[in-house]
Amino acid sequence: MIRNKIAGLLSGLLIFSTTSYLLLDTFVIPSTYQTNASSESSTDAFATALSNTSSSSTTTSTATTSTADLESIGATVTKTYDTYDENGVKITVTEYTYLNTEVYVASVTLDSAESLKSAFANNSFGKNITAKTSTIASENDAILAINGDYYGAQETGVVIRNGVVYRDDVKSGSEILCIYADGTMEIISSDDFDSDELVKKGVWQAYTFGPGLVENGEVSVSSSDEVGKAMASNPRTAIGQTSANNFTFVVSDGRTSESEGLSLKELATFMQALGCTTAYNLDGGGSSTMYYNGTVINNPTTTGRISERSVSDIIYVK
Repeated sequence: MIRNKIAGLLSGLLIFSTTSYLLLDTFVIPSTYQTNASSESSTDAFATALSNTSSSSTTTSTATTSTADLESIGATVTKTYDTYDENGVKITVTEYTYLNTEVYVASVTLDSAESLKSAFANNSFGKNITAKTSTIASENDAILAINGDYYGAQETGVVIRNGVVYRDDVKSGSEILCIYADGTMEIISSDDFDSDELVKKGVWQAYTFGPGLVENGEVSVSSSDEVGKAMASNPRTAIGQTSANNFTFVVSDGRTSESEGLSLKELATFMQALGCTTAYNLDGGGSSTMYYNGTVINNPTTTGRISERSVSDIIYVK
């Protein structure tokens, strides 16, 4: 009888220990991944693509937001921030009120797509390696930054950052955002993904989150697409493009009495009104953060309070 009790106790302890370790390994214990073996060749391929882009003398025009389009959807300006204009980078930040939600918009014009960068928390590619968006931004001397796709919370999903392939495992059924050396954006289906082909085409950044919000100037999500993707109003983060090397960073607050939050369809409609021909949804909720000129300018909400959530990566401009 005593032996059976001891055996049962030991068995219970083993199950508890194993379960606890698996949970810690999944959500807590930091683990650095090895960079994909193709990273060196991908860097060379990007350099070639960038050289070809430079020699073709791509012209960059400053995009303008249509006030009429924003007014037509009920968006009004709440606040404007000082414009940054140095070293081939121009950033204009405006805060809007839209559907009882505070939305922060950074219109970015670059001389080169190389100025649109990604950074990992602690400069390490891995699992459960996180830091606040503001911390990563400050460590990389960013002028503007938003949270990325939180790649570290996923076991699969292509990760190409600053021209280097870190992970080329395809997440089935996903949409991948590609930003190319020529300063253009494209949303592709995971079914059509080939990392070698994309690198040869000059992919500078690739993110796996989604869904795509706007394609060819048209809203590409519907209410039915949002089922299972947080159809309710929430804080959101998105990146869009109006023309080559003209990008739009958008972060909306949510989950507070002052700011309700947006559905994916509402976010897409807003991005379209900003003039985006392509727009893509990034990690939202408590991750949604915009950093500008040394300060977090929005109000991130984590577990019911105003506080930044630590994330695995950011998109930034310096």
